[in-house]
Amino acid sequence: EVQLVESGGGMVQPGGSLKLSCVASGFTFSPQVMSWVRQAPGRGPEWVSIIDGVGKMAYTDSVKGRFRATRDNAKNTISLYMNGLKPEDTGRYYCVRGDFQYDFIMRMFEMNRGQGTQVTVSS
Repeated sequence: EVQLVESGGGMVQPGGSLKLSCVASGFTFSPQVMSWVRQAPGRGPEWVSIIDGVGKMAYTDSVKGRFRATRDNAKNTISLYMNGLKPEDTGRYYCVRGDFQYDFIMRMFEMNRGQGTQVTVSS
């Protein structure tokens, strides 16, 4: 059974930082492409970043230069370092198994995500 457990969310002021983490189990982690997807209140899911098995990363334009994804294959973990947070970064952040950069299939998202962790950026 695929399990993804996110942690690290919270409430911060604009300009603040957070580190999100996701521990994976139930599948062979090291070659697996992993994504971070967020969902703001009242909006659909939005792909945020992707990291492949060797650490190659990509980001949506709105977070480039502020967010950084990493992975530790020995610990079956990916992380998302978020700096310079803005109110528009507010949302629930999900760790997702798979590539959602170009083709976002809702059914696949629902089947391959964790429960998410809430990030709120507010003064």
